[in-house]
Amino acid sequence: QVQLVVSVGVLVQPVGSLLLSCAASGGSLEHYAIGWFRQAPGKEREGVSYISRVDGNTYYADSVKGRFTMSRDHAKNTVFLQMDSLKPEDTAVYYCAADRSDPRFYGPGYDDWGQGTQVIVSS
Repeated sequence: QVQLVVSVGVLVQPVGSLLLSCAASGGSLEHYAIGWFRQAPGKEREGVSYISRVDGNTYYADSVKGRFTMSRDHAKNTVFLQMDSLKPEDTAVYYCAADRSDPRFYGPGYDDWGQGTQVIVSS
């Protein structure tokens, strides 16, 4: 089991940018699939992006493709989510998750979750 700590979210203006981090301890993320998820008020949790354990590639939801970039720093055992061109509809609580299998965008397939962090996109 790996412990995940997500950086604090903030209030961001539309078209602004924000970098979230997810630091892991208790295991190397190199051996895990890692996903970013979000849940907006009144909506179900949705997958934002993930790094596959099978092929090591990064995948994005259509809603964020071209605007969000997920990356991993092996030395720091940390993953990042760079969010650019933010929109009000990106407002949500963001989570990172990890699992030794490859759940992709299937949230219940992830065993280990970081705490949620609130991101608000508003002028």
